[in-house]
Amino acid sequence: MLHITTIQANLAWEDKETNLRYFTEKIRHIVGKKELVVLPEMFTTGFSMRPEALAETMDGPTVSWMRDMAREQRIILAGSLIIEENGQYYNRLLWMLPTGDYGYYDKRHLFALGGEHLHYTAGQKRLITSVKGWRVNLLVCYDLRFPVWARQQPAAAGEAEYDLLICVANWPVMRAAAWKTLLQARAIENQCYVVGVNRVGTDANGLYHSGDTMVVDPLGAVLYQMADEEAVQTTVIDKAPLLALREKLPFLKDADPFILPLFQPEKL
Repeated sequence: MLHITTIQANLAWEDKETNLRYFTEKIRHIVGKKELVVLPEMFTTGFSMRPEALAETMDGPTVSWMRDMAREQRIILAGSLIIEENGQYYNRLLWMLPTGDYGYYDKRHLFALGGEHLHYTAGQKRLITSVKGWRVNLLVCYDLRFPVWARQQPAAAGEAEYDLLICVANWPVMRAAAWKTLLQARAIENQCYVVGVNRVGTDANGLYHSGDTMVVDPLGAVLYQMADEEAVQTTVIDKAPLLALREKLPFLKDADPFILPLFQPEKL
């Protein structure tokens, strides 16, 4: 079993201190067992195209906050923020362990419609991480639209590459139907659980976000969904039904093999 807590928040626009206070309170007051806590995309700022003013380094206050919070609460903490490294800006999803160790994934598909490609550098590798025997693949928002990037790369025996797909987002309501459909599609085609964590509220660009944070099972059934309001929810997922499904319906064994030049994942 894995306890996954999703926090759907109305992010304060470009206000790091307010957002960090908010998430500190919410995390500390999670009711019941907590193991993995997932925050939205750019959880300290909202989806801002001002990295020059807002970016931090990996030694900055938000990464330090994530490290402290993960250690204090004995959780894994995941969420994306704006990071500057070697003169480049990244929409970086961190996977922070309670030990202070971490892995990260830089958003591969930059949202050109919103000008993200003009301000940020695309990531080059996926990150396949793990917790309690679960293998986890990480995505950020627009990545969800690109099934090849999320596609399982099964071993020769058909063994899946990962068991859980997590996508953090700032996905506006005008495309909410796509968000919900794609989360279910990624679960079905990859025979995995999918967790999508979105924000709610209206941002400084006038875009309303309905949230629709979801947890989806490997058959595409929705285990949890919340729209239009802030919410903290812990969902428990079970690996046994997933393994049984893959054995009963071994669809991954029939998948078409393919290789992408940038596809080789890092492992954590």
